[in-house]
Amino acid sequence: MLDPLATLAWVAARTRAIRLGVSVLNVPFYTPVVLAKQLATLDVLCAGRLVVGLGLGWSRAEYEAAGVAWERRGARADEFLRCLKAVWTDDPVEFRGEFFRVPRARVAPRPVQQPHPPLLLGGYHPAMLRRAATLADGWTGGNIPLADLEPTVARVRGAAAAAGRDAAGFPIVCRGAFQLTEAPLGPGRRALHGSAEEIRSDLARYAEAGVTQVFLDPNFQAGGASLERVLAQMETLAPR
Repeated sequence: MLDPLATLAWVAARTRAIRLGVSVLNVPFYTPVVLAKQLATLDVLCAGRLVVGLGLGWSRAEYEAAGVAWERRGARADEFLRCLKAVWTDDPVEFRGEFFRVPRARVAPRPVQQPHPPLLLGGYHPAMLRRAATLADGWTGGNIPLADLEPTVARVRGAAAAAGRDAAGFPIVCRGAFQLTEAPLGPGRRALHGSAEEIRSDLARYAEAGVTQVFLDPNFQAGGASLERVLAQMETLAPR
């Protein structure tokens, strides 16, 4: 896949209304002050349309390739998020932690969205849900089976309530790989696989379970996701 931030800069220059997001950037592969600068720049370029999805990653090989220790990745992520937000909101910023330090400085430009672009945190471990509820603005997950939706939403809302957040209004965003077919696939099909009507029915079930937003991911379709094919699918699935 292409680098998401470079790609979104290209998209920002060619769009005016759609929101732009990532699902997700793995924070161990960045330093907070550099990522804060990149994301603030992107928020300026797209006039405040950015949504930031962050995660810890899962691959030890990727950690090794990035030169980052696998151990204590949770504690490192907590501090990363606090430092990231400090760079965006404190003027001047000065941060001293166990993993990251920013000497007293002014970092510009500021994001268009204040105090910062919405932060969504991904992951299913209870510690990740706690981070989403205490250090982020919402939670994001990928390809959740319909049977697991309600318990997953309940866990996220429970973490939000425990953190003193508005559990009912806490954003829950899901990424869903989809497969659009001309004919219905019928019972036993995978969620978001089937005809346009079947996929719309699945989306309604996601909403009923408490998911606040679903975005459809075309990357994993059989035969590849050509631009022409995906654009046609978007037209078919667009609200009528």
